Amino acid sequence: MNNKPSFVPLWSHWARFTSYLTERFLGGPKILKLAWVINFQKTGTFFYVLLLMNYYNNFSIAANVYLALHGMYGFCWILKHFAFPDKAWEKKVTIGGGLMAFLLVLALYWVFPFLLISDVLGSEQKIASVSLLSVAISIHTLGVVIMMAADCQKYYTLKYHQGLIKEGLFKYIRHPNYLGEIMLYSAYAMIVQHWIPWAILAWVWIGVFLINILRKEASMSRYPEWKEYKKKTGMLIPKLF
Repeated sequence: MNNKPSFVPLWSHWARFTSYLTERFLGGPKILKLAWVINFQKTGTFFYVLLLMNYYNNFSIAANVYLALHGMYGFCWILKHFAFPDKAWEKKVTIGGGLMAFLLVLALYWVFPFLLISDVLGSEQKIASVSLLSVAISIHTLGVVIMMAADCQKYYTLKYHQGLIKEGLFKYIRHPNYLGEIMLYSAYAMIVQHWIPWAILAWVWIGVFLINILRKEASMSRYPEWKEYKKKTGMLIPKLF
């Protein structure tokens, strides 16, 4: 009989810790849906950015483009939630867990427009050129389309057939929804032109996105066709050949 303890990857310890913070922190009844916390931030972004623009009297081209992109993305997210909701966000969490999810991730996204619109950066503030704004808009548009298409395909495929999704976007990449989110949030950081948004994104991408991806891949590995599927696809970069 083999009594050797099974190997537990390091990332799984971090996953359990973050799950505690965002789901059970401070204990008590689980009365909030995580989706409510996320949707509050997504919907509130448009009004938050508009409030910043009015308060600081900053109606520059960059500020308006940022409002259009990040603000409208929040409404796109809400439409997605009602059309094909993600079951992962339907879980109930404690009040402390919802607060941690907001403060540790969601609220950090609101730092981006604050840096852009306020005068807090002073002489460090750079003005985005028309060319840079054009690139940001292009990356953002493609990112939103990829994310929405991937989530839609995942929702309706799994609704009628459980197992690995190997068609459409998932034929080339295993996590196209995360690729889309990485692209669109990169567009916001590009407009701000400061290292702080990129530092925040590094935290979210490594501390949240990567952990979720690794957890998902561990779950998908139970399927017999997983190894072959993994060989033919990229995690975040599509394998076209």
